[in-house]
Amino acid sequence: MKILYAIQGTGNGHISRAREIVPLLQQYGEVDLLISGTQADVKLSQDVRFQLHGFSFIFGKKGGVDHYETWKTMNLPRFVKDMRRIPLKEYNLILNDFEPVTAWACKTQGIESVGLSHQASFQSKKVPKPKSIDWAQLVMKYYAPATHYIGFHFDRYDDFIYTPVIRAEIRNMLVSNLGHYTVYLPAIDDRMLVPILKKIPGVEWQVFSKHAQSAYTDGNVRVDRVNNEQFNKSLASCEGLLTGGGFEGPAEALYLGKKLLVVPMKFQYEQQCNAFALKQFGLPVIWGSNKNWLPVIADWVKGIQEHKFHFPDETASVIDKVVKQFAR
Repeated sequence: MKILYAIQGTGNGHISRAREIVPLLQQYGEVDLLISGTQADVKLSQDVRFQLHGFSFIFGKKGGVDHYETWKTMNLPRFVKDMRRIPLKEYNLILNDFEPVTAWACKTQGIESVGLSHQASFQSKKVPKPKSIDWAQLVMKYYAPATHYIGFHFDRYDDFIYTPVIRAEIRNMLVSNLGHYTVYLPAIDDRMLVPILKKIPGVEWQVFSKHAQSAYTDGNVRVDRVNNEQFNKSLASCEGLLTGGGFEGPAEALYLGKKLLVVPMKFQYEQQCNAFALKQFGLPVIWGSNKNWLPVIADWVKGIQEHKFHFPDETASVIDKVVKQFAR
């Protein structure tokens, strides 16, 4: 059996999930990997057959998407050319983690594909979603269309939705609490964060920044460039995680029993939905309309956060079901 696994390369969550799924897929046959887009700090250990440009959203430095940089990277002729070069008919199964080139290649050629992603869960009307302008929902629906969908979310909102894929390296961690707080906000410049965090005394902050040129310490704030191993170590031993409205990062913090405060990216529908879902569980959120973060962060640090999320290790059974049900 030949399997094509197409992965979105924007952000770390898609790659992190793929690191768990690829070895499972390899038990069923030969697996070719395709990645499009950039912005990921986590890498796959396996060889990637197709590395495509795709359509990537570029992180800004003020809490949202950099629309100008995103627009500059879009290249429709290249997108169409890449669509045509993928030998889709070679494969018995095509899995897609929100990757648009393969998705639209399959759609235009009438070839079945399986959307296997967090974003796939948004096909269900039962998933919590805030009120939003219609175009945001259209992007989620048509950015990477598939024939079938298997989704992951914080809860099993529907019969095709499963709990998050938690990396083995997270599941196997020795968890402790050394009292510090870990921070990962890739769409915000550390120079904006540090002055705010310094105003909360008696707290050690460990910030991982996509924008810092080198590591430095300013008062009670330590800033490092993003490093997967170093971040995992910080997360395993922290009191809480201050992060964006992504999916995998918050899910890992909840799995480890850490306090969580999320700041969803402005004008990013998926992150707004994730934050909305977490808010329903009673977890704090800093929305884009809030211009004064300090009171919220201070209350979060002082407060006790009790939550219990059960994320069983069901990835192998999900992959087995997908292969048996959809491989041709």
